[in-house]
Amino acid sequence: MTQNRGLYEAVLRGDKNSAVDQTRAALDASVDPQSLIDGSMIPAMDEVGRLFEEEEYFVPELLLAARAMKSALELIRPLLTETGAPSKGRIVIGTVQGDLHDIGKNLVSAMFEGAGFDVIDLGSDVPAERFVEVAKERDADLVGLSALLTVTMQSMKSVVDGLEAAGLRDRVKVLVGGAPLSTSYADEIKADAYADNATAAVRAASELLGA
Repeated sequence: MTQNRGLYEAVLRGDKNSAVDQTRAALDASVDPQSLIDGSMIPAMDEVGRLFEEEEYFVPELLLAARAMKSALELIRPLLTETGAPSKGRIVIGTVQGDLHDIGKNLVSAMFEGAGFDVIDLGSDVPAERFVEVAKERDADLVGLSALLTVTMQSMKSVVDGLEAAGLRDRVKVLVGGAPLSTSYADEIKADAYADNATAAVRAASELLGA
């Protein structure tokens, strides 16, 4: 896959304006939009994730890189829709009821989009019934749940139970994340996986959906 070095570097640096300019120039030159994602944007975010895990990048750098990628994606997404490019899966994501924190969720959402997933972001303070309703209406493959407060973690179990009651649990995977969570808690509420950062979340979703 040919890499657009300018776009790769712009995303890696978190330079939104440059990412948009590089994407627009490539599209004007009839570069395949999917190749910009696969050859430049995803590799850049993979490198961002590696730098984060090695503590060379921190949350601000992750957020800037995700913002740059998302801005570039806004130019590409309509073209992918026109060409019928396949999605890796449909993900419903949100911060659970009672929790207004959304920085981590926004980062994960942006990285899901960059990795080729179709993302429905419900925002923050989302009731369990809303997750279930949208998962059913949009034929979701995975529901991503975020929480930053210990007191809101129980809402995740309500979502899992709601999916079970709606007869969706056999086909809809559940991925959870957030500072107070752990793999043991994910197991306790019968979620399919836990991720402790955005890079791990993309990796887990890809594994769960065979993407």
